[in-house]
Amino acid sequence: MYRIGELAKLANVSKRTIDYYTQIGLLHAEKTSQSNYRLYSEQALADIHFIEECKVFNMSLQDIKERMELKKSKTNEEDKLIKQAEILATHMKQLEHEIKELKPIFDKMNGEKQELIASRISPQSMALMQSLMVLLH
Repeated sequence: MYRIGELAKLANVSKRTIDYYTQIGLLHAEKTSQSNYRLYSEQALADIHFIEECKVFNMSLQDIKERMELKKSKTNEEDKLIKQAEILATHMKQLEHEIKELKPIFDKMNGEKQELIASRISPQSMALMQSLMVLLH
């Protein structure tokens, strides 16, 4: 079990972040009766890593919460897959919207600038973006 400062250091986030995640229900703490400290389990550390990973993909905290609940739920695998597909479809719509906004700007760039942008994106991501651009025409 970790106190908030220890957990923050291990997870490389601030104590304030942990407080906030706890407040909104992403993390769960146990209070000790003797010292009134909040203690966090090893699972909380894993949850913070999962949250931070999801944030890299610009997921909202509400979406992250739903994914965490789904991951921990006792529902069958088929129901989990359906729910995850729904979440993914929502993210794809958001990506489509962003690509529609960026495509005209990208198309106006010369080949050298386009290559520079492409070099900063993984080949898989670039292929996905190009596929979406074709589908959006």
